[in-house]
Amino acid sequence: MIIESRYNGPPGSGNGGWSAGVFAGAYGADRPVEVTLRRPPPLDTPLTLADGDVHDPDGQLVAEVRPAGDPPAPVPPVDLASATAASAAYPGLVDHPFPGCYVCGPDRPDGLRIFPGRLPDGRTAAPWRTPERVTAPTAWAALDCPGGWTVITPGRPYVLGRITVALDALPEPGEECVVTGAVVTAEGRLAVVHTSLYDSAGGLLGRARATWVALPSASRP
Repeated sequence: MIIESRYNGPPGSGNGGWSAGVFAGAYGADRPVEVTLRRPPPLDTPLTLADGDVHDPDGQLVAEVRPAGDPPAPVPPVDLASATAASAAYPGLVDHPFPGCYVCGPDRPDGLRIFPGRLPDGRTAAPWRTPERVTAPTAWAALDCPGGWTVITPGRPYVLGRITVALDALPEPGEECVVTGAVVTAEGRLAVVHTSLYDSAGGLLGRARATWVALPSASRP
């Protein structure tokens, strides 16, 4: 497995959702799995999977992949117009801890450009036109950042620590989808969030449960 450099999250490391999707695919389970990132996934580096553990060439543990329990609960859907209106106020357009993120970075014209804005009830929502090639890691990536933006605030960056995804189907290439996110708990440095991906007809494609970890503000680039 190699996380190519274009699929970065924070500078110098892989986007958490994309990387977890790659690891889950290599694990090969036919049911939801949980991926725990033990260190930032390195880019352009051969990684190996054995007994559910992902290691780098030096033997350092990068991630753990395990069967998940119950699938994540879905976040209620949002219509495309409401998601588009929320996205216009995406806070990452003016203050983003990692503006080069492949998924939600405004500095990435070649990225997924999922810009989740806050709804009045605290959920996030964003429209997402899928790329011409959609893979399982693409969907895992789309289910990543919208959850984080339920808790990210200026001076309070978070990174993905753990994610469980139940993926029912992939969206069609070029489809106009909607991603929603909701915070479940936030205490200390840890936040548990849910995200869901809906197709253009409002059908549920996938959902995720994730734990995000707050970083000290000094960790910002």
